Formats: sequence, C-alpha cells, structure tokens
Amino acid sequence: MVLKGINLSARQGQVIAIMGSSGCGKTTLLKLISGALKPTQGVLRVAGEDLVGLDQAGVYRLRRRLGMLFQFGALFTDMTVFDNVAFPLREHTDLPPDMVRDMVLLKLEAVGLRGAAELYPSELSGGMARRVALARSVALDPGLILYDEPFAGLDPIALGVIGDLIRRLTDTLGLTSLVVTHDVQESLKIVDYVYFISEGVIVAEGRPDELRASEIPYVHQFVHGEAEGPVSYHYPAPSYQADLGMGHV
Repeated sequence: MVLKGINLSARQGQVIAIMGSSGCGKTTLLKLISGALKPTQGVLRVAGEDLVGLDQAGVYRLRRRLGMLFQFGALFTDMTVFDNVAFPLREHTDLPPDMVRDMVLLKLEAVGLRGAAELYPSELSGGMARRVALARSVALDPGLILYDEPFAGLDPIALGVIGDLIRRLTDTLGLTSLVVTHDVQESLKIVDYVYFISEGVIVAEGRPDELRASEIPYVHQFVHGEAEGPVSYHYPAPSYQADLGMGHV
C-alpha cells in the first residue's frame, strides 16, 4: 500500500491509535517508523532524528530506542520467559548478569508475571504471552513503543488487561505508544488520539469522543461495526441473475 500525504505526530506520554480496514497502509506506516522501509519523499522524524538521512548503522542505533510489540507476541519458543525479556538487554548492553536479572524481574513484575519467569512460551496462555512480549518491548526503556494489533486473538479479560497495561506503562514510564489496531471499542478506552487511514491517506483524526460522534461515513461504519456503508460487504461482481444464467428478471 502506498501512503500519500500522511501527516502524523505523537508526543511523549500519549497513546495514539492508527485504525483502518485491512490493507489500508497501517503496517506500512509501522515499517516506515521502525526504519524497515524508507519514504520516497517527505520528512520522517522519530525521536528527533530524520530517518530518511540515516545510514544503516544510524537506523540500528535508533531502533535501540524503540520498542516493538509484534502481533501474537513473537516470543522465542525455546527460551524461558526470563530469557525472552533478558534478550535485548544481553544483545544491546554490557550490563553485568546480576543487573540484567534485576531489570528483567522488574519488567516482569510490572506486567504481573514475575512468578512465571522460568516458564516457556508453550506453557503460557495467549494473554500471558502478550504480557511477556510487552515486558520484553520495554526492557531497554524505550521512548517509543510500536504495537502491531496487540489485542488480536485475546479473550475479553486478557484484552482488558493488555489495554490497561499499555495505558499504565505509557503514563508511568513517560512513553509514546503507537497502536495499530482493529479493536475499536477497547482502543477508544485507552487512547488519547486516533488517526483513521483508508487507501493510504488519513481520512479522519481526533480524540476518541470526536471519532465516536463522527459523521464521516467510513469512520461511522468502522467505529460502530456496521455492515452497510462505504466499505461494501459484497465484492464487485456481475449481477447474480447473470451468473446463474437467468438473464434479466
């Protein structure tokens, strides 16, 4: 998906949601912010640095200041919970083992899973795995965290827990959180601002209460989960009668 004329900003301490239907450009936007893709034009500043002008070493340096919560967590299956959270600390710092241990336990305590430190991902529920992934994403104390569909596949209880954690960690640590999500109702409970993307452009933006009351047809349909609207239920096709060989009725 080609993004066109995107003008988006996020300040420290904010939880920002990026919403839109599948294929609208949300994941492309995350790839641009993380440096996996480079824009062909325009300005892209992350943590005060112009990503367009950075070489590969600069991109890697910047990524150490970012956290990423992948869809479904993406934990290392052959590592314990403790080692999953310790991984970025061991890779990107020279901290002694006892300090790594203290920091890992601190992050696990923040997500309520210090007691699960020696478990493996296969022993965790979906919600627990997502919380471990969240602890790993804040291990290096980043200033910005990118969330790719953090609520996907979770039951209502786990969904509420993850939403509360995103909000609480953002406030407590003074982070900036950028959340790509389809989950309208849970997201609007925790975010400060929302950007709606459709076909590569921002079609609406505003605070949660403004989006709930929006009269823009696409936004109204998306927020209220309506079948009829600009996003059609039926994929374009010839008339049903013609396909059945019935001719005109």
